[in-house]
Amino acid sequence: MRSYHSPDLIAAMARAQHGGPVAVDVVMTGGHGEWFVRPFDADGLALAPLASLSPDAALARLSAPLVAGSQAAACADARPGVTAMPLWPDARQAGLLPATALGDGAAPAYGRAPDARLPGGVLPA
Repeated sequence: MRSYHSPDLIAAMARAQHGGPVAVDVVMTGGHGEWFVRPFDADGLALAPLASLSPDAALARLSAPLVAGSQAAACADARPGVTAMPLWPDARQAGLLPATALGDGAAPAYGRAPDARLPGGVLPA
């Protein structure tokens, strides 16, 4: 079984719709009022791990000329000159993913620490 992460797919979809290699910042709605953020280079390689950030902190990290994902329009409103591509993951487009974005087997990816706590407030291992 091959797997991939949603931000990787959104970045691949954005590059394909753009029509060529371009750096992409993927910004998606997260929980607790935060946004999930992951930057990608023009070849589709992730430049940093997935992060869950406040909108202001997310905007401060963005540097690509193209931003894609469910918060793309909000990012473009805050950063004039950036191109926004509001996109959501579409598994039918998985063939656009670079081989480096594919993993073996399914595994969860978290942009923030879990909210769940064991008795006594201990985080699960």
